[in-house]
Amino acid sequence: MAQISVVGIGYVGLSNAVMLAQHNDVIAHDIDPEKVEMLNSRVSPVIDADIRNYLENRPLRLRAESDRAQAYAGADFIIVATPTNYDLETNSFDTSSVERVLDEARQINRSATIVIKSTIPVGYTRSIQQQRGDERIFFCPEFLREGKALHDNLYPSRIVLGSHSPEAHQFAELLKEAAIKADIPVLFTGPGEAEAIKLFANTYLAMRVAYFNELDSYAISHGIQTREIIEGICLDPRIGNHYNNPSFGYGGYCLPKDTKQLLANFNDVPQNLIRAIVDANATRKDFIATDILSRRPSVVGVYLLAMKAGSDNFRESSIQGIMERLEAQGVSVIIYEPNYPGAQYCGLEVVSDISEFKRRADVIVANRRSGELDDVKYKVYTRDIYGID
Repeated sequence: MAQISVVGIGYVGLSNAVMLAQHNDVIAHDIDPEKVEMLNSRVSPVIDADIRNYLENRPLRLRAESDRAQAYAGADFIIVATPTNYDLETNSFDTSSVERVLDEARQINRSATIVIKSTIPVGYTRSIQQQRGDERIFFCPEFLREGKALHDNLYPSRIVLGSHSPEAHQFAELLKEAAIKADIPVLFTGPGEAEAIKLFANTYLAMRVAYFNELDSYAISHGIQTREIIEGICLDPRIGNHYNNPSFGYGGYCLPKDTKQLLANFNDVPQNLIRAIVDANATRKDFIATDILSRRPSVVGVYLLAMKAGSDNFRESSIQGIMERLEAQGVSVIIYEPNYPGAQYCGLEVVSDISEFKRRADVIVANRRSGELDDVKYKVYTRDIYGID
């Protein structure tokens, strides 16, 4: 059993805290007092059915703290799961939240091993170790889906640790102990290799999304059936039928920023493909907006802001790029999003009543299909073929 502190009560931090609290004493730390209060009341601050179930029904050794000293003192491991947004000015992740945690944690606890779960540029861990003269820091990438974060921790595809140290091996055992899946592949690498695994994996997923989206753009332009083409090519076992559902673009918190960071990491390394993956996302949104405008709508209704079903995260969702393009062309845009409490979102009207929303919109744009729109199917514009994320 270990004493573990997890910093950041988002999808990554909370899923790790809940999982590890089955067998360890875990403190979840966040600067948001509302999240701390919710977690101590066994209410999940994020939408995730498994997290909610575990909080309500499992005997977890978990508490939340807003006080830094209480959170860090006595911890054997401090897991950093704070956001690292992509900064367009510096052309890199903003890692300031990670560095704040490193500073604060070391002021209170000199001996804890610090495990970075926040996504970082290639070379970051080694640079931080050298700058601070602190080898007790390593990167352990996460491979989680929003809305299924705890499930993906309990049944991980792999565990990657950017260190060969005894502490890395100990942390790997803690993750394996907490998981349900047996025989989990575990890979110990250098720090740069672990960072690259995370960025290249997400960029490959983005490439696959972009590929099927461009296939769909071609089919629309030539009046042929997207589904028949996809089913024909995906019968090839080398391609497979996973991750092949068209959308308005790859979105969410990870893929857009991770592809840009990987492109920035290439610097002087010759490449064509990574740049094309980044550019393809904007091209797809331009195409979708143009296709919607060809219907000459007066009012476009945007059905849900989140990037996928079962998520309350609006960050970088692809549908927002469509909204911006439509508004720029002078089209009136209204939004239906029950998870957003305000009357306006980015200056656009939020309609809280679904019946009013359906009545007012000429075209309803939905990244993913929903039975809630079945009575107005003739208004719905979506590229969702399979009804899956």
